[in-house]
Amino acid sequence: MTTVDTTRDATRSVAGPLAGLYRRTGADLPFSDPLTSHGTEMEGWFWRITDAASGRALVALFSVNKHPDGDWATTAVALHPGGRVYSAALDDASAGAGPFQLDAGDGQFHATYDRLRVALPGVRVDMRFDDPVRWPKALAGGGVASVVPFLSQYWHPYRLGGSASGTVEFDETRWDFDGAKLYTERNWGAGFPQRWWWGQAHDFGDADVSVAFSGGLLALGPLKQDVAGVVVRLGERVLRLTPPTAWVRSDIGDRTWRVRASSLRYQIELQGDGTHLEPHTLPVPLPAERRNVDTDFEHLGGRLRCVVKDFGRVIFDGESQIAGLEVGSLPTG
Repeated sequence: MTTVDTTRDATRSVAGPLAGLYRRTGADLPFSDPLTSHGTEMEGWFWRITDAASGRALVALFSVNKHPDGDWATTAVALHPGGRVYSAALDDASAGAGPFQLDAGDGQFHATYDRLRVALPGVRVDMRFDDPVRWPKALAGGGVASVVPFLSQYWHPYRLGGSASGTVEFDETRWDFDGAKLYTERNWGAGFPQRWWWGQAHDFGDADVSVAFSGGLLALGPLKQDVAGVVVRLGERVLRLTPPTAWVRSDIGDRTWRVRASSLRYQIELQGDGTHLEPHTLPVPLPAERRNVDTDFEHLGGRLRCVVKDFGRVIFDGESQIAGLEVGSLPTG
């Protein structure tokens, strides 16, 4: 005689829709994958590629922005050296799952987990990605905040390393990348916060290290608070220091960044410097207004020093000469 566990089947049939509803609030259950769209007002993805030998860096960004007249996309490619930024607001934006795929315009932007193809006026990018270092923890990059519904913004570095190979063509110039270093992340929610700061680096000489930090004015209904977090990968060990399990302080000056994070075991200090070069100006979406504003300023070749201590003992002290360092804000009035 065969018995059927109808209780378990009924639980699964209810849990699926409930999990989907929960995810649409922006939050993620433990051990879930935040890579694909949650269905919030703004869903963003970001790629950063560097070749330390040549001093070249490339960033690409893409967001699907909801609007009653149809979803639209914020797209951009920025290059260093040279200060070049190519951006566009594109129609027909979509973010698919199973398999993961991003598209906008008439073939102007296409991305999967391991490919990136962009064809904006003035620039063409064709990249393939290999050797991904995937996020290893149960909770996403924001830690405990990742499971809190209806926050204004969520952040997750979903690939903490990897390699990128391909070409970038612009202004009758061609750059070739072969095994360049790769970092990817995403953010989503109601849109960008009123102000934010960010940084990332993975070129610390021969050390297998990747560093990322993010902060901003986080909102939950009428409540607002500056919140920041730090992620450091030292080889196979990934440290995530975020409230409330860690204390994080950010001091953002005139093209300078200082972030100090402490938990019961680890202490991380980051010092970023962009005083030696002009920032790139990147677009920021205003989803409800169906337009971008140029209020995001990112140094693609900044300097970042990272010191990590384990119970007070220094386990890493290194400096990158080609770090990404960013500050931004939304227009007021």
